[in-house]
Amino acid sequence: MKLTDHHRTALDEILTWRRDVRHFRRDPIDAAQMGRLRQAMDRAPSVGNARPWRVLQVEDAKARGQIIRIFETCNAEAADTYAPPERRDYLALKLAGLREAPVHLAVFTDAAVTEGRGLGRKTMPEMLAYSTVMAIHTLWLAARAENIGLGWVSILDPDAVSAVLGTPESWALTGYLCLGHPEAEADTPLLHSVGWQPNRQTDWRIV
Repeated sequence: MKLTDHHRTALDEILTWRRDVRHFRRDPIDAAQMGRLRQAMDRAPSVGNARPWRVLQVEDAKARGQIIRIFETCNAEAADTYAPPERRDYLALKLAGLREAPVHLAVFTDAAVTEGRGLGRKTMPEMLAYSTVMAIHTLWLAARAENIGLGWVSILDPDAVSAVLGTPESWALTGYLCLGHPEAEADTPLLHSVGWQPNRQTDWRIV
């Protein structure tokens, strides 16, 4: 298939409007949409076709409550690392949509995966985790195309989350994701709009 200007324009719009969403409506995501997002993740690239990502859709209210408490503890600890002026700015940020988002996905990387037979990761074993990140990014773009918001929550203790969900020892948490319909659409990242930090261009050099 030969791609056209139409495809390039559509991709550019998806990249422009992809945001790390923190403000969600509580209404559920349509089951057909969730199925398409799952299929999109299936098409993500991975080192040696190892496909090391493992996804847990967290529906249990008790588990969700425990993960929210883990976030709140880690967030308070993170706030204490800033000096008073920056601490005020930090605490003013909404850094997770854990209470509102209808869908929680805990995405793990399985270090014991046998698929791929080690191809491409003998010298860089971290390629397994990178593959999981690629799968998350694929899901993120597909969600944006479905008008679904995604927020990646990184202010968590990975071991504590693993303990709550009872995952195998070979699984390492790569991302905890919130999905849902965003309260509002914006092409400006939240950290830009509140003055936390602007973007800078990619450091791209010819050597």
